[in-house]
Amino acid sequence: MTVQDVDRSSFTEEWERWHRDHEEALASPHGFLAITSLRWLSPEPTRFEDAPGAWSSGPEGVVVELAEGEELTVDGTPVHGRYVFGVIAERASLYPGYGDAVIEVAKRGGNDIVRPRHPGNPLRTDFTRTPAYAPDPRWVRTGRYLPFGEPRAVTVGAAVEGLEHVYDAPGEVEFELDGETFRLTAFNGKRPGSLMVLFTDATSGVTTYAANRSLQIAAPDDAGKVTLDFNRATNLPCAYTDLATCPLPPTENRLPVAVEAGEKIPLERGGQP
Repeated sequence: MTVQDVDRSSFTEEWERWHRDHEEALASPHGFLAITSLRWLSPEPTRFEDAPGAWSSGPEGVVVELAEGEELTVDGTPVHGRYVFGVIAERASLYPGYGDAVIEVAKRGGNDIVRPRHPGNPLRTDFTRTPAYAPDPRWVRTGRYLPFGEPRAVTVGAAVEGLEHVYDAPGEVEFELDGETFRLTAFNGKRPGSLMVLFTDATSGVTTYAANRSLQIAAPDDAGKVTLDFNRATNLPCAYTDLATCPLPPTENRLPVAVEAGEKIPLERGGQP
């Protein structure tokens, strides 16, 4: 497919539907914009103003001690008193209910955390939209997936200073832009077989968020062919809130060219409409 082959009207309509759905998920009642705090757990039981109970992390994993009259719901079942969530896997999250809120219980960078998510958080209720470049078929690039012999553990930094994330990288994605060839280290995507790349480029910190952007890539075909649609490059939660622990791109994923496609700096961070 070439740019000339694209029906620009239908291309734009499809992108607009995709972006609308993406933003609805971001601003859902318990999405990232609903987070009111980020709590790092320790062995000492600690109470937080936006969550019930006293929370701690130890050999049993995450534990909450609910006072009389306090309640959480876990898988629809009310719990009271002392409740053990157990050892949580890295990058996993649990979402016990608390009234109209949920209390995310998770592990990030080897640390147990609690992140309450309240639908009435002003960051969520005041959210309108995220500015983005106008969709352009030029930024749909055909690439090639280059799998590693074995997945490689890649350590990257995080939006939180001092925190690190480790991801298994199954391979690289190679593509051309303006006569130059680039390769990006790829991580596993949201769907089986799919890929995800974190990257920055020459627009980062100028028109797009400085720390990172993310691009989901559908599973390669039998010949290793992939499609990179940079029009669908999205911000990570840290672009909107300091209460996120988002990973930063590997060094090799810092592109020296300007990718003028996808989401821009959020309005909440001083971005321009």
